[in-house]
Amino acid sequence: MRALFSEETKRRMWRRMWLALAQAQSKAGLVSEAELADLRRYVDAVDIAAADAIEKEIHHDLMAELRVYAGQATVGGRKLHLGATSMDIEDNVDTARMRLALSMLCAGVREALDAFAVKIDQFADLTCMAYTHLQAAEPTTLGYRMSMWAHDLYFDYENLKCLAAWLPSKGLRGAVGTAASFERLLEGTAVTHEQLEREVLEAFGLRAVMITGQTYPRRLDYVVVANVAALAASCSKFAFDVRVLASSPFGELGEPFGSKQVGSSAMPFKRNPIMCERICSLARIIAANVDVMWHNAADNLLERTLDDSANRRSAIAETFLTADEIVSLVRKVIAGLRVDQTRIRANLEKFGPFAGTEALLMEAVKKGGDRQALHERLREACMRAWDALEKTEKNPLEEMLARDPEFAKHVGADELKRLMDATRHTGFAASKAREFAAKVRTLEKAPADATLGNVVPGLGNVVPGL
Repeated sequence: MRALFSEETKRRMWRRMWLALAQAQSKAGLVSEAELADLRRYVDAVDIAAADAIEKEIHHDLMAELRVYAGQATVGGRKLHLGATSMDIEDNVDTARMRLALSMLCAGVREALDAFAVKIDQFADLTCMAYTHLQAAEPTTLGYRMSMWAHDLYFDYENLKCLAAWLPSKGLRGAVGTAASFERLLEGTAVTHEQLEREVLEAFGLRAVMITGQTYPRRLDYVVVANVAALAASCSKFAFDVRVLASSPFGELGEPFGSKQVGSSAMPFKRNPIMCERICSLARIIAANVDVMWHNAADNLLERTLDDSANRRSAIAETFLTADEIVSLVRKVIAGLRVDQTRIRANLEKFGPFAGTEALLMEAVKKGGDRQALHERLREACMRAWDALEKTEKNPLEEMLARDPEFAKHVGADELKRLMDATRHTGFAASKAREFAAKVRTLEKAPADATLGNVVPGLGNVVPGL
């Protein structure tokens, strides 16, 4: 991801866009074979230092790169950028990079989902307390809770995969989006503007929007960053939950913690959830960038103003780099998650009897009891049981209800004990968790163009390993 958003990769892709334009124009007789051969010879000869020196004088980064390229390719360079405006080059390259970055994120999310599937299967049957309002509720299984976290990522995977395949680009439309320069340039040739645009974009796996100004609609940046922010929200929720369950009062889970790892400079006993805290911290950056992209979309006036340019240079790359790190951290946390089954069992013994009251109430009513009257007796018994827990005593609820004559009329002692067993009150949690884990394993892989070499032929060596 760093290589994709590097200055060198951006400039190589600009040059590839100029070359693709020249190749398409050659079919209209505007560029000769000798000129094309010269442009191909220097297409990867990026010289950032030389371009920076020119930019200091002219204050235009794309024109600086154009002058360096044209200065190297002295035969073909005079035909570079013919009919184009800066955004015909920059916007299409930005779209190509975002599409690739989305595909790369999909691949990372898929790896995280595979790690989740392993853990879901492992803990599908492990009963634990579920919590609503951060209060003990009814039992679930740890595998089902993990499925909740992974299911959010499953939505993100499908969403980002569709977005990567759909995202359109500006195309070749000139200074205000009317393509007047290209229409004039191609007059009297056998090539139409539509043919020229399609050929250039196909070299990058792109397609154009129907209507545009000088730039593609900046709402597309908002859509991209907002959807990446949705992924960040899923990851942050997972990390926040782990932080809660790793806290001392719960103590049920913990993120990986190395044997030599230091938790605190002052408190050597600490095992702080630093990876999960980092996930939550980084996710806020992406959420903030959504607001920036919203203003770019809403405040980019008429055919184009430049107030979006400076922030886009950092915000888009920062969004993808941050998301890439977040997804990597999620995978590491879930793959190395520490599960304290002793604490899980202790919390279940402490709060589980409360969960059995629903099953007991339903069974007693089915056998003739008054639902409203029995509910009130349960409420009173539960309040007395809470008093005992606050005194650090064992939860006495089951024994209290076993002695209650109103429940004894309808439910025998053995049946009451069975109904009050929290491990029997998890519904379809275990089976549904396994079903979801199996579904994860059958997911289609990330889009086929998730390599730089496929998106931009010949550029695979820019990012080694892709």
